[in-house]
Amino acid sequence: MRCNRRSFLAAAGLAGVAGLAGCTSPDEPSDTPTSTESPPVTTVDDPSYDLGVTHDVENWSEYDPDWSHPTEAPNLDVEVETVIEGLEIPWDLSFAPNGDLFISERVGRISRYTASDLETVATPDVIDHAASIAPGEEGGWWEAGSEGGLMGLAVHPNYPDVPLVYAIYTYAGGAAVSGGDRFVNRLSYFDVSADNPGETETVVIDDIPGNEIIHNGARLTFGPENYLWVTTGDAASVNPDLGTTQPLPQDPSSLAGKVLRIGPDGSAPEANPDIDGGDPRVYTYGHRNPQGITFMPDATPVETEHGPGAHDEVNVLEAGGNYGWGPEGERARTADEYRGTDYARPVVNTEETWAPPGAVFYTADTVPSWQNRLLVGGLISQRINLVTVYPTDGEPASAENGGTRFDADWMNSEYSAVHHTVLEDELGRIRHVEQGPDGTLYAVTSNRDGRAQGDQFPREGDDRLVRITPA
Repeated sequence: MRCNRRSFLAAAGLAGVAGLAGCTSPDEPSDTPTSTESPPVTTVDDPSYDLGVTHDVENWSEYDPDWSHPTEAPNLDVEVETVIEGLEIPWDLSFAPNGDLFISERVGRISRYTASDLETVATPDVIDHAASIAPGEEGGWWEAGSEGGLMGLAVHPNYPDVPLVYAIYTYAGGAAVSGGDRFVNRLSYFDVSADNPGETETVVIDDIPGNEIIHNGARLTFGPENYLWVTTGDAASVNPDLGTTQPLPQDPSSLAGKVLRIGPDGSAPEANPDIDGGDPRVYTYGHRNPQGITFMPDATPVETEHGPGAHDEVNVLEAGGNYGWGPEGERARTADEYRGTDYARPVVNTEETWAPPGAVFYTADTVPSWQNRLLVGGLISQRINLVTVYPTDGEPASAENGGTRFDADWMNSEYSAVHHTVLEDELGRIRHVEQGPDGTLYAVTSNRDGRAQGDQFPREGDDRLVRITPA
């Protein structure tokens, strides 16, 4: 059995993966790449595989057009079990149809976890500022790392016949973008069946506006109709504190501050909205720093987004919608700034900071009372946020057991929500929550980015992949 670079724990039941075992004396992780040169790449015009997919939502395994929200409050009594430890700022999880699990780490590492092995398959050349700290080291909000590096990850729907893994990452060397910096984000795919997957990188979209420090986005997921969804940050193009006020999120021809919907080859679907003057790959615009994209059982897209000074948001996306961030000189997202505008309204707009990264609309019953709720990670809030979305004109979800209701008259008129919290300060910064193929629920921590609150994180063994089960 190979153990390529770090220890992982013996555990039973990882979705689609059997016979997990531990390792001893793992290799040390490789150094983070430091080159600022653009790595050699091919183009998507001549793929080695047929990237084509079907777009029939009824073939989606989780499709349920008649689904209903839970009306009772969730049970918050759960247990967590460490599955893998010693990760370096894991950012995304993507389960392949055959059960293989792919993990991205912000430092620039894509790994595949199978029955008895955790192996690095590619190391995109990310920015220097994506480094991690070790347990016991003192962090710091800016000193220990940025918000860029290797971020979103998604496996092609026809894997392993099409053995491609998509990733988006920040690198230096791009053309000048917002604020005159030279950091951009690149979406590529890698052939993980190759002897050296890193040499197979094929660029899908390049020169997405980026930033060395903040607001890069960028979550990837293949949706119910097998389109690839991409969230992009505003690249700090609207941040007076940094001297940047160019409103790229409001420019539909820019890829900053957007949610994109594309084919696996990067093309724009004909069904995408026709936004006046817009890039045809843009599905919605006016976003600040969206880092979560998931889907209700009826295939409705739901997005999570970091706000300024709290005012984090959960949005139910409407094709072509403008979600209100980026007019020159405006920074807040308060009720008064929404009223009297045509901006699409949020389902949730917080008064406290959640710092919401990755999310999943949980449809399984491994944790029964969480079924059909939106599960959102929490960075500075250091918890999982449970959001019960319900039709405003339907039966309200219960706010018992410490819930907070979002149903103000200026918010989304079709949906309201109730918010509960769980696992606060037990795991530290929770970067993403994901549902495995068998319905098991997983989360990854982000304590080695140096931004954990308090002095108990990062702990020995951080960062980690954990499994969540009822107590």
